[in-house]
Amino acid sequence: MSGRTYRSAAIAAEIAVPLAILAAWQVWTVNANDPLFPRLSTILVQFREMWLFSQFELHVVPSLTRIGAGFAVAVVLGILLGVPLGLSRWGRLLAMPHVEWWRAMPPPALLPISVALLHSIGNRQKISFIAFFCLFPILLNTIDGVRGIDPTFIETARSYGVRRLERIGRIVLPAALPQIFAGMRTSLSLAVIMMVLTEYFSSTSGVGYVLLISKNTFQLAPMWAAIVLIGVLGYVLNLLLILLERRVLSWHRGWRAAEAQ
Repeated sequence: MSGRTYRSAAIAAEIAVPLAILAAWQVWTVNANDPLFPRLSTILVQFREMWLFSQFELHVVPSLTRIGAGFAVAVVLGILLGVPLGLSRWGRLLAMPHVEWWRAMPPPALLPISVALLHSIGNRQKISFIAFFCLFPILLNTIDGVRGIDPTFIETARSYGVRRLERIGRIVLPAALPQIFAGMRTSLSLAVIMMVLTEYFSSTSGVGYVLLISKNTFQLAPMWAAIVLIGVLGYVLNLLLILLERRVLSWHRGWRAAEAQ
């Protein structure tokens, strides 16, 4: 099978499997007639009415803003902290116990405490929560990526008088970028989860807020439409990050292909 044929088959399978699942959902709900599981056609109509028109600016835009801001803060902090920790053994020895302790903390355990202490969670707090829990995959992948660099490269650059910041910009960061992007993909899915969680606990706007109100008022079609929207947002954001990764790391794929030959 040629490479082009394989890619075409992969794309066809990626499209066909979700369509088959959706068709099965429609057939099952029509036959089951269960009010807890509305028909797919009903959910899609509700999805179009809510998210493509009336409530997009009111609820989707704030959610996307929180995801984008929190994820961006996590990326910047993860790289800024991960590079020096990856280069410093003593820094890792001092920092890793704290990193592992906070990384193991489940987000739902901290949110109720924050609501009780602050009486509410404003937009800044929501972004901070998203950034905090998205930080760790990027941080740990950055540390591992920096530690995996052949020390000979860094020592050679040092022997030629290349300054520290220039070594980081020209050697350390490019070599660690593949693992940094792997951490970013994990963090992006966490950003969507944290967005829903923070809006679900304390908010007056956003997809998570709509999900909560729909559940509490037993509006099942809007609730399922919100769940579909969350999945669509996660899929589209991940696709955009993959496209960015392919563009930024095009040199890396070419290098690996040349190395395989």
